Amino acid sequence: MNDVALGLLVAAAAAMGAPCRFALEWAVHRYRPTVTPFGTLLVNASGSLALGVVVGLALAHGLDPDVRTVIGTGFLGAYTTFSAYADQTVRRATDGHLHLATAYAVGSVVTSVGAAALGLAVVGAW
Repeated sequence: MNDVALGLLVAAAAAMGAPCRFALEWAVHRYRPTVTPFGTLLVNASGSLALGVVVGLALAHGLDPDVRTVIGTGFLGAYTTFSAYADQTVRRATDGHLHLATAYAVGSVVTSVGAAALGLAVVGAW
């Protein structure tokens, strides 16, 4: 598949992933309103599970790389970026790089939360 076609398929899949995230988070919040973001937790967990299945199919059964890109980067990328973070952490650990996986996991959380706090501070909202 050429790069333009792949890019268009990724965009189309992303256009489906984002509304799915919205719908799931909305439904959870609507039926279980709480301070705890259960909808986000459910999205992140289900997206991580789905990406694990996609990567597993790619590794074990030779799933076409373009299909993996459309589903993983397109749909699941728009559905949740946490799935990619989880997959990258697990893959480093299963490749025998436990220290790197741990550093990546902790570093990603600290960096992302810190960047969000910095963004709030920059606009004076914090």
